[in-house]
Amino acid sequence: MAPEQAVEGVLDLLGRRWALRLVWELRRSTRSFSELRERTGISPSVLSARLGELVDAEIRERDGARRYRLSGRGRELARILYDLNRWAQQGRTGRA
Repeated sequence: MAPEQAVEGVLDLLGRRWALRLVWELRRSTRSFSELRERTGISPSVLSARLGELVDAEIRERDGARRYRLSGRGRELARILYDLNRWAQQGRTGRA
């Protein structure tokens, strides 16, 4: 796959509503379906679809207790989101 196609696929996945929010919610701990639903307000059908897409992309996995967590690739993505969060906070405070 050409590099342009790889990034386009990632942008398509992560550009879907709630995808990055779910990664952010899972960044520190495992969560159950109901916890994710409560924390985000996402409908059950969309939550189920996004969680499935994140599994297909090897970003998320489920443990034996039926709780969701980030995979190794997901943890890498979460580190990128931490950088994005830092960038967003700097923009709000007027710092460069």
